[in-house]
Amino acid sequence: MGGNQRNDRPTQSRADRSGRLRLVDVVDESSTGANSPRPARIRMSGSQRREQLVDVGRALFAAKGYEAVTVEEIAAEAKVSKPVVYEHFGGKEGLYAVVVDREVNLIIDLMLDSLTPDHPRAMLESCAVAFLTYVEVSTDGFRVLVRDSPPGLVEGSFASTIQSVAERVENILASQFSERGYPKKWAPMYTQMLVGMVVLTGQWWVDVRKPKKEEVAAHLTNLAWNGLSDLDPKPSPGKRGKD
Repeated sequence: MGGNQRNDRPTQSRADRSGRLRLVDVVDESSTGANSPRPARIRMSGSQRREQLVDVGRALFAAKGYEAVTVEEIAAEAKVSKPVVYEHFGGKEGLYAVVVDREVNLIIDLMLDSLTPDHPRAMLESCAVAFLTYVEVSTDGFRVLVRDSPPGLVEGSFASTIQSVAERVENILASQFSERGYPKKWAPMYTQMLVGMVVLTGQWWVDVRKPKKEEVAAHLTNLAWNGLSDLDPKPSPGKRGKD
């Protein structure tokens, strides 16, 4: 057929280090004249669009909270129509669930990888650094997790995530209690105290970012460990420790 023919040729797609595909450039080579090519267009595959919507949802949920974000806002930010959001996630609830699930997996992987040092003090410091690293590299994700979850969401909530980590720390702490002659029955309670200390420090540090995370972890470990190293096996209300 005569006239300008349209020839869309996708460039070779490449994967980044995370395994996610980058945007595929599609160049429209048709033109209105010999020296006036039409501007290039960018299209996304289904998986690429899904990743974009997850990124957009994470940022909006972090900034405004689940209840305040609408499907219309998500679609507008992603420059797509509302049906595209429903097609990929079934609605706002589905998108939120995917965001939370990814953040939960990331934080658990980082925290569990940190539970490798043999000495409990080194493990505590490693765990603190790991948590602060998560806060640093996925700040929006952390803000999503610490916000109130939608009603009915238990699995995958921040509380359940931290509880999963605490259960693993509890086993290690219980063995340390046995070795030092302290009652193992108190290990679950002390675990919640230690994990809570790390988490609350992370919530403070996400805004201030000073001092550096390694220094924060060292101070946190100093407080926790020096207290544990001289632990009173039978504390009682009002009882004074060593001056």
